[in-house]
Amino acid sequence: MIIAAPLPPDLAADVLAVQGIDGVRTMLAEVCKITGMGFAAVARVTDTRWIACQVQDDIGFGLEPGEGLEVRTTICDEIRDSGLSVYIDCVRDEPAWRAHPTPIMYGFQSYISVPIMRADGSFFGTLCAIDPEPRPVSLTNMVARIEQFAASIARELDATIGYAV
Repeated sequence: MIIAAPLPPDLAADVLAVQGIDGVRTMLAEVCKITGMGFAAVARVTDTRWIACQVQDDIGFGLEPGEGLEVRTTICDEIRDSGLSVYIDCVRDEPAWRAHPTPIMYGFQSYISVPIMRADGSFFGTLCAIDPEPRPVSLTNMVARIEQFAASIARELDATIGYAV
């Protein structure tokens, strides 16, 4: 359910802002490396859109920067509302997630999503990752590192010249 529709100027600017941050690609590669997961992304998430700003895709998920997913089909939509990170080692072992429509729709067993929060407290989007296989992603050292990446992305967005909140 990939959406490749043209982006409004404000969301296109958000995608470019993330792509302009030095090290985002390296961070996504590192997320995949430390978790064993095959897909990671920085997503701009609004109440109406989920847009990939940058991706690391080693499993052929097929999502490119600037493309989106129907926001209501994502767990990131729930994170936008709650502001809380989600770490799932194995969907089928988690009663709260095994019947959730999102893992069923996208075919993943392990999942990470960490909110990217701006200095003014506004929600930008998420640093997220998926894999079709179970992965031990809730380990404390991984959680701390991934949350550091999300905080770093937020700081860089705040510091980007000409970037409007």
